[in-house]
Amino acid sequence: MNPEKILVIRRDNIGDLVCTTPLIHALRKRFPEARLDLLVNSYNAPLLVGHPDVDNLYVYTKAKHREKGESVLEVYWKRLLLLLRMRSTHYDVAVLANGGCMPRPLRWARQIGARYILGFSEPGNPLSSQINLPVSSPAQVMHEAEMLMTLMQPLTGEVVPTPPLSLVADADLTEALRGKLVDIAGKKLIGLHISARKPSQQWPAQRFIELAHAIAKDSAVHLMLFWSPGSADNPFHPGDDEKAAMILEGCAGLPLTPLPTHQLDELMSGLSLLDVLICSDGGAMHVAAGLGKPIVCMFGDSDVAKWHPWGVPYKALQPVSRNVVDLSVIDLLSAYRQLMEQDADQVSTEISA
Repeated sequence: MNPEKILVIRRDNIGDLVCTTPLIHALRKRFPEARLDLLVNSYNAPLLVGHPDVDNLYVYTKAKHREKGESVLEVYWKRLLLLLRMRSTHYDVAVLANGGCMPRPLRWARQIGARYILGFSEPGNPLSSQINLPVSSPAQVMHEAEMLMTLMQPLTGEVVPTPPLSLVADADLTEALRGKLVDIAGKKLIGLHISARKPSQQWPAQRFIELAHAIAKDSAVHLMLFWSPGSADNPFHPGDDEKAAMILEGCAGLPLTPLPTHQLDELMSGLSLLDVLICSDGGAMHVAAGLGKPIVCMFGDSDVAKWHPWGVPYKALQPVSRNVVDLSVIDLLSAYRQLMEQDADQVSTEISA
């Protein structure tokens, strides 16, 4: 098959979209002359603005993400106009880039009138009959990026190796953020990202303070503190302002720059400056991997095999309890030092603690 117009549909969270970039790159490499477009939601769209592998980025807004003052009716009217634009393109293939046969992405693919719908089929799922380029969902656990790459097989007739994740940070914003850093000449930039959505992934503030003091004993490093801004009691967008304030107070006098990231492009540009990131499993971890950064990551109640940083050196720690509160400062410091010592092209497996 040699499609001329391809639409990739990925409407999930930050990490899910980042883990789709190997598939997008493989499609671009295999079909360099094809029009390659992407349908995403307004929450994760900034990740791929200006990405060299994507020709057109279609962005729709979920009702729960609508702007202040925007009605639900306006959201759905704009979505209808977007659907009509895509339908007029007459796509050869719509790729359902998610880990199963899901109704909403399939509905998008059918409504735009794609000639072929490429996606995973599942035994007993009646929706599978609507996919005319089916791929059986892998029986074994695979990394999300590897699993999505199996969707290439109906198009190429062969197994295609999974490339690294790929993101591009905004150059102007990156330089603006670099300008805020003081006395960093010749120093390694070490990032601490303290936010995590799942309770089992939330490491205590006091341990971040102790870890920062231990790392800062090396005069050749400068620390950057990342967090999702907002109050923890916000029911719609809980943030970590209180936790960050506690850490900043406990780290007074250390070479540390705070960087609350209000927008995804800020997060990408800030992470692009780093030499190493220390964080929990989540969107920021995958963004850092997409920018080629070595990572020390904590896993709580999530699957390391499926979601570890792809294609970069990393150390993953997951306690038997599957709650990062049971990881000590010594555990993190040891993993950090091992990562700093290992070869740049060496990719680590997980460490149990």
